[in-house]
Amino acid sequence: MRVPSTDMQNHFGKYLKFAEAGEEIIVTKNGRDVAKLTTYTDANELALREGAARDTNDNDRVTYEEFLELTEGSEQRYELIDGIVYNLASPSYKHQHAVNELHGTFYNWFKGKPCTPLTSPFDITLEKEKTNICVVQPDLVVICDKDRIDERGKYMGTPDLVIEVLSPSTRSKDMIPKLDLYRQCGVKEYWIVDPMKALVTVYSLLDGEIADVSYYAGAHDPFVESALYPGLKVSTQDLFA
Repeated sequence: MRVPSTDMQNHFGKYLKFAEAGEEIIVTKNGRDVAKLTTYTDANELALREGAARDTNDNDRVTYEEFLELTEGSEQRYELIDGIVYNLASPSYKHQHAVNELHGTFYNWFKGKPCTPLTSPFDITLEKEKTNICVVQPDLVVICDKDRIDERGKYMGTPDLVIEVLSPSTRSKDMIPKLDLYRQCGVKEYWIVDPMKALVTVYSLLDGEIADVSYYAGAHDPFVESALYPGLKVSTQDLFA
């Protein structure tokens, strides 16, 4: 992101938030690049960033409008949860293999049905409160309210089912703040897929609460089954091959 020096001086706090999220800020003066603002990194950067989601002051939180400004001017992928910006790193082979198997099964099962499964990158905008609008890119979503897609092709509804495939850097985010987000915002079923442990946790969500939880282990269960869509099954052997 390139920013004029005068804008940097007037809105340094905002651009500092962007830098903390992993965005490289190039400061320009009279059309020339003169400085660079980047985040300080070390071996514990990812762990520290996830921990910051519990300790950030209100004044440090990024608004939805600021998040839109960041993403519109960046080639990076980001999520916004409770005012915290997360930079999405490139996934591993196991992660992408699991997403591929899930989407293949879901695509075939939903073909010809009213709902549609889609994979990341695809923005899901959820409103926890009027002043707390979150934007996430789940690994897979099932969309049934297609009337909530606007003229720009942006989806502003709530998926019926959401799946996140865990990575080491996203584990705590997917298991805690995202579960809370999906629970509060009307998602009906949430799958957490752990390729490292060959384990799938399926949450049934109802009226903002966790109605039921099912666990599927690749070593013991041949299929993961959806409670929301009877008959929708994913082979654990294929998922964790």
